[in-house]
Amino acid sequence: MTADRYLEMCEQLGNEPDPEKIPPDWNDFPDIVSATFYIFNNLGDRVYPDIGYVGKDYTNLSTYFDVYGIEDKEFALEVLTFLDNEAIKKSSEALKREHEKLKRKHSGRK
Repeated sequence: MTADRYLEMCEQLGNEPDPEKIPPDWNDFPDIVSATFYIFNNLGDRVYPDIGYVGKDYTNLSTYFDVYGIEDKEFALEVLTFLDNEAIKKSSEALKREHEKLKRKHSGRK
């Protein structure tokens, strides 16, 4: 949800917007965060059959840091690690759902 959509929803419902609940916009983040998102999206994915997504390939990370002018590498790595962990968790949950779906499908057959 965007900040504009949140404000529009509040207006339609006749509610006063809560500043704590307004979703952040890209402009609310420091430049290093948006650059780190670009880097994350450009890094290759490591995906294995039956395991799924296991994380990003950081082989070219130093090149991306140079290209995007990242000076605070420690902070950028924290952001990348957070994004990667969330992506791994999402992939794992999707794979588990698919596994459970197949298990239910096959257990019903005789």
